[in-house]
Amino acid sequence: MFKKVSTVFILGFHTVFSAQQVRPSKSSEIYRELKTLKHLPKVLYLAAHPDDENTGLLSWLINDQNVETGYLSLTRGDGGQNLLGTEQGPALGLIRTHELLEARKLDGAQQFFTRAIDFGFSKNTTDTFKQWNADSITADVVWVIRKFRPDVIICRFPPTAAAGHGQHAASAVVAEKAFKLAGDKNAFPDQLKYVNVWQPKRVLWNTFRFGGVNTTAENQLKVTVGQYDAQLGMGYGELAGLSRSLHKSQGAGTQSVAGIRTEYFSHVAGEPAKTTLFDGVVKTWTSQGNADIDDSLDKIISAFNFNNPDLSLPALLALRKKVMALKDAEVKQDKLKSLDNIILSCAGFMGEVVTNQAEAVAGDHYKFRLNLVSRAENPVVLEHVKWLNQSENLNRKLSKDSLITIQHDIQLPADSALTEPYWLAKPAANAATFSVPNDTLIGLPESESPLNVVLGLKIGSENFQVKLPLSFKKLDPVRGDVVEALRIVPALELKFTQPLYIVKENEDLHLSLNVKVNSNKPYSNGILNLMYNGEKVGSANVSSLNGKDTTINYVIPKTKLATINSSRLQLDANYIADGVTYNKKQVLIQYPHLPSLQYFAPATVTVMKGDIQAKVKKVGYIEGAGDFIPDFLRMAGIQVEVLKDEDFYGNLDESGGNGSQNKLSQYDAIVLGVRANNTEKKLGRWMPFLWSYAKDGGNLVMQYNTNQDTTVDQLGMYNFSIANKRVTEENAVVTLLKPNHKLLNFPNKITADDFKGWVQERGAYFPAQWDAAYEPLFEMHDTDEEPLQGSTLYAKYGKGNFIYTPLAFFRQLPAGNVGAARLFLNFLSAQKN
Repeated sequence: MFKKVSTVFILGFHTVFSAQQVRPSKSSEIYRELKTLKHLPKVLYLAAHPDDENTGLLSWLINDQNVETGYLSLTRGDGGQNLLGTEQGPALGLIRTHELLEARKLDGAQQFFTRAIDFGFSKNTTDTFKQWNADSITADVVWVIRKFRPDVIICRFPPTAAAGHGQHAASAVVAEKAFKLAGDKNAFPDQLKYVNVWQPKRVLWNTFRFGGVNTTAENQLKVTVGQYDAQLGMGYGELAGLSRSLHKSQGAGTQSVAGIRTEYFSHVAGEPAKTTLFDGVVKTWTSQGNADIDDSLDKIISAFNFNNPDLSLPALLALRKKVMALKDAEVKQDKLKSLDNIILSCAGFMGEVVTNQAEAVAGDHYKFRLNLVSRAENPVVLEHVKWLNQSENLNRKLSKDSLITIQHDIQLPADSALTEPYWLAKPAANAATFSVPNDTLIGLPESESPLNVVLGLKIGSENFQVKLPLSFKKLDPVRGDVVEALRIVPALELKFTQPLYIVKENEDLHLSLNVKVNSNKPYSNGILNLMYNGEKVGSANVSSLNGKDTTINYVIPKTKLATINSSRLQLDANYIADGVTYNKKQVLIQYPHLPSLQYFAPATVTVMKGDIQAKVKKVGYIEGAGDFIPDFLRMAGIQVEVLKDEDFYGNLDESGGNGSQNKLSQYDAIVLGVRANNTEKKLGRWMPFLWSYAKDGGNLVMQYNTNQDTTVDQLGMYNFSIANKRVTEENAVVTLLKPNHKLLNFPNKITADDFKGWVQERGAYFPAQWDAAYEPLFEMHDTDEEPLQGSTLYAKYGKGNFIYTPLAFFRQLPAGNVGAARLFLNFLSAQKN
């Protein structure tokens, strides 16, 4: 770690870089920031995933105790589930990162991460550290501690089974180890080129009551939180509910609970706390030998005028001189940034640099508008502007409440990097650890924009440097002004029209590839190449793109496919024109509660090849959470209709009766998507129709559900009970309990080979008990655990079939696993045998 880092200047660890404008805080927020500036202690809350944090405690620490607080999530939640869409893996981690940042905007905490990848559920720390490199993750946590310099570290989880998840428990193990190493100059010495050692006072465990687990005790340290805050207009529990509810991809909507409650803390390491979290933390400006700063802040806070915050500017500017004179460089850098933000807010300063285009290409020219306004009586002077690599001296006074707009043509540097998260810019080091291009970025939720217009401002006698990132601004008819980061994209992007292709034996493979042209350059005599394992399997000449997007169709003949001895192919595309190779596809993520997010991946496509048979033609589908399976079925040549209310009881037959059964009877199978019982609130009134459909000869296939927030109490025609039983080892041995069963023989013969190459897990939320009418088809288990038989239950019901399968098809099918596809198609074909 830190062995290949060039010399850089590391910014202070104020980590919300996503703001595309500099805008003033409200007076109540300025007042809180002033009180936080006076209080020097810091707290670092630490857990494993986004949404693990105790937002009620964070809100209280920041707003009541006025303590600078950060949340360190070891992972970005890449292995979780998605209730919003089909994104999984890195894309889901990116969504959850920004949901955390949106939550932090509400509760005021800072946000940090390590390089750890959430690889999915693990049952204990032993399993977790088989994936995670404990030393690497510990080094990342030590780095965050040395940069943020907390006095108290609070863990959400214990290192025991009570944590409920191996990654939860591992976060506690790493926290205690990092606490002991952060102050040791012999631990991770390469970090000391950029930071000093730091020793927090203590580590505490924030004990809890989760479900049936109660780890609190009356002899533990207790703190009362949830008080009403008049400046917020709500209690801290209410604010916490709003903050936590921003984890929308996880369905983490939380009540805003008014009233006080007690938080409990157990001692882990360091000096025990007896009465407060901060026992023994004597840390004020006065104790640091800067009583004059304490006095100045007391006077500024006492005299603060909520209607006219600019009246505090003279005193704040005088305070800035004192902070500039501090000898402790880290404290000076940290507090100066906070103070400068307060000063700009008191001046009512707003600045932005915007263009009308959402995307831009390195080397091209774009027109930008610099918009500036100040609302202070004290004059703010714009002394100069640096337009990337061009400087302009202006010495222009900003009149109060008068908007200044300066137009400027900017050529983006030819070497401008593509806009994407720093942790996705390089291939991951392994399945459990991200690679980063610069180790000093570790800990940050995102990197600072490299494309900024830099303003030189003068307020009174003090000089300020303000960075404004190049941004895109539009007027949305619903949302109003939308300001987002300008996204740098390649001049050409490639993307297959489908994420997955299925080709049966003795068939040609027909592919379509979109070429998106982002620049007006005349690309001529280009060549499209299709590669497999580094070898060319096809190419096509493209005479000219003429600045227009183009779709290129290509056929790989069956004779060529027959030479490839693999059932799962990954084909890579590249387009070569004018001596330049283009091979990137954009992954663009857009949801109303988040800014537009993008990253780039190789222009690849997965191809399933081999003996993949389906005997169904038309399937009805009830959507669940983040479901890719309808798309997979369409790619397999099956007609899929997503079922709605009217499909169940919206039609009347000629006699005036309900004709919905005739509607459902047209489907060869009806599939319920992942967690449909948790997400589809109409399922309660649909289930009787579905049971009748199966009884009359239909084939009903239900994927996994959880016991939380359910719509229907009884999912099957015969009882079964869902439990938190799972097999997390994706290569766990699978025993076919009934190898001659029709579901394992038609239309595809299923063997143990069909369970090879699965990803992340076998499945989750297996039933623990079931009616004798059900037949279990498989037995499997994690290492050293009892065998489980609840991964697939089959029952004959009337003339039809019911199948409950919590196997992780929602992960296997997007990954292109042929065995999983063959098995799932067998389930759909049960009534055709």
